[in-house]
Amino acid sequence: MSPAPPVPVVLHGRFARELPELGVPWRAEDAPTPRLLHLADALATELGLDPEWLRSPAGVRFLVGNAVPDGATPVAQAYAGHQFGGFVPRLGDGRALLLGELIGPDDSEWDLHLKGSGRTPFARGGDGLAAVGPMLRELVVSRAMHALGVPTTRSLAVVATGRQVRRETWLPGAVLSRVASSHLRVGTFQYARATGDLDLLRRLADHAIGRHHPEAAADPNPPLALLRAVIDVQASLVAKWMLVGFVHGVMNTDNMTVSGETIDYGPCAFMEAFDPATVYSSIDAGGRYAYGNQPVVAQWNLTRLAEALLPLLDDDRERAVELAVAALDGFRPRYEAAWSSGMRAKLGVSGDVDDAALTPLADELLALMRASRADHTSFFRALVAAARGDAEPARGMVADPDGFDRWVGRWLELTPDAEAMDGVNPVYIPRNHLVEEALAAATDGDGDLDPLRRLLDVVSAPYDERPGLERYAAPAPQGSGPYITYCGT
Repeated sequence: MSPAPPVPVVLHGRFARELPELGVPWRAEDAPTPRLLHLADALATELGLDPEWLRSPAGVRFLVGNAVPDGATPVAQAYAGHQFGGFVPRLGDGRALLLGELIGPDDSEWDLHLKGSGRTPFARGGDGLAAVGPMLRELVVSRAMHALGVPTTRSLAVVATGRQVRRETWLPGAVLSRVASSHLRVGTFQYARATGDLDLLRRLADHAIGRHHPEAAADPNPPLALLRAVIDVQASLVAKWMLVGFVHGVMNTDNMTVSGETIDYGPCAFMEAFDPATVYSSIDAGGRYAYGNQPVVAQWNLTRLAEALLPLLDDDRERAVELAVAALDGFRPRYEAAWSSGMRAKLGVSGDVDDAALTPLADELLALMRASRADHTSFFRALVAAARGDAEPARGMVADPDGFDRWVGRWLELTPDAEAMDGVNPVYIPRNHLVEEALAAATDGDGDLDPLRRLLDVVSAPYDERPGLERYAAPAPQGSGPYITYCGT
């Protein structure tokens, strides 16, 4: 048998080289008959990869980790985490691998990471595999989030492995290849702290600063500046989630990144009927990660990061705690500023309008929406028509039309900019029933990918209303029942 041709991709091993204690060298399991289901050509080009080669048999083997470049050092990353409030000191990539880092044409650095590539030493009894449906879900939702301007990991490709995966039933298996500016998590710092190795914790902090927050290196206290920077990016990220109605579903500390990117799309969904108590995850019986709780949980998670960093903040523990508390106190005002700025844009209100006038107006609107269970996305888009003089579509969505009329009158006095509102209030999100429809078609029978492709095309341009796509803008049909998602593991 002739040797396999070399892989024409350069993968660096910065994480593996700088932090060997936080990764186990590993290789992906062989995929029996890999078949490309979807490739994000534009993302591949952005990364400096050749889409045509990625579609070749050799490229598909690369996308499932069965062909790696010479010199690459794939690792399963180690991290800890609070899962639904309970601390687990050793989690890690049980079914995932960091193949290495790509340097894009613009010198940007990206992790290339696999999900569903087989058991690793962190698998904890799991099979290390993934099914086609959950991997396609991550593809759809991460594509939508990127198009909506929400920082996120991005899906490069989904490849069917030809292997069946046992869940409640036998399902077709798949590997997702995704990219991120890194996969450093709050849980990574928790793991390093739990080892008691302060040199490792310090090197991890330096690594995170170098990759994500280089301005912190010039601060008199770089670890404290790192903490503040992560608080800032997470406050901004969660505000963006709230503004588009996104429910992550599993905000464990191992699912919160240092970069401020959304990661690990498991039991996630976009809220339709507006209700802060909305939960979609089948395992979140107590509503810990409900839509309205997300800012509170984010601050809780960041407190765990601060705890992990305490030995680096100051040699005196009491002083370190004071510094951490002061930094954490900045989360709420930063979150509120980001949310207010985003809500100002959604309502088309000029920056000349004082927050003291905007905040009660927004609060009253959300109360009207909650009382009516108005569809979050459709209602804000209908307000664009109201800004242009036709308030009837939005008025018809609320149970208190007189209250709405009073609200609209005050809002219109602020002369909202309808054209600006067009660019921040999406027409299309991954409607939950349409996601399920596309996944069912892709996984049933011969696997029809056309519904998936149409949905990807729609959510890739969420603000551009297009004729013939009315069903993609409509809420779930009445009587369809509560929507429940599962983590897919």
